[in-house]
Amino acid sequence: MPPVKRTAARGRGASAAGAHPPQMSARWDPSIVRYPDPAVRVLDDRFLKYRLNAAAVERLATGFRWREGPVWFGDGRYLLFSDIPNNRILRWEEETGTVSVFRKPSDFANGNTRYRQGRLVTCEHETRRVTRTEHDGTIWIGFGGGEGVDGVAVYAPDGTMIGQILTPERVSNVCFGGRKQNRLFMTGSQSLYALYTEAQGATVG
Repeated sequence: MPPVKRTAARGRGASAAGAHPPQMSARWDPSIVRYPDPAVRVLDDRFLKYRLNAAAVERLATGFRWREGPVWFGDGRYLLFSDIPNNRILRWEEETGTVSVFRKPSDFANGNTRYRQGRLVTCEHETRRVTRTEHDGTIWIGFGGGEGVDGVAVYAPDGTMIGQILTPERVSNVCFGGRKQNRLFMTGSQSLYALYTEAQGATVG
């Protein structure tokens, strides 16, 4: 038998996502709240110690097409996540429950993380690169385009490329270090590079 129901369900979902902006909702059916929430299924008693009986699964936002890469910023009480088909990174605010655009275009970013200095690190699908966002919004990028154009690109918060650091091979990642946190280290395909700069990375306590 043809999968009629499944096809119809996909069609309705696509139509709803395209016709309406993301909607905020505490639950997908707020009229039904039971504790403990049956959506939290205990398949083994060892899971019981991880379940909070007075908590329920909440839908914080909906109406997107495909999401990935959630990363939490506890100091700002917000969550960033990728909305890949719409080429953007979104921001959910814990205090207000609102969702806003953090970055668009995002070069179809998917994975996001945050390392010890608190900066955002993002994997971009379209450009096949990893970027690092500074606290002031400046974006550092490992890029590649053949001999003579490989290295690191530096972007201002408004998205303008303001500088390049060329290397003889593609750069995969960067970080700041050294005694004054002003030495930029760059990992290439087969080598490690470094450059002293006037920029200064965050100090790890």
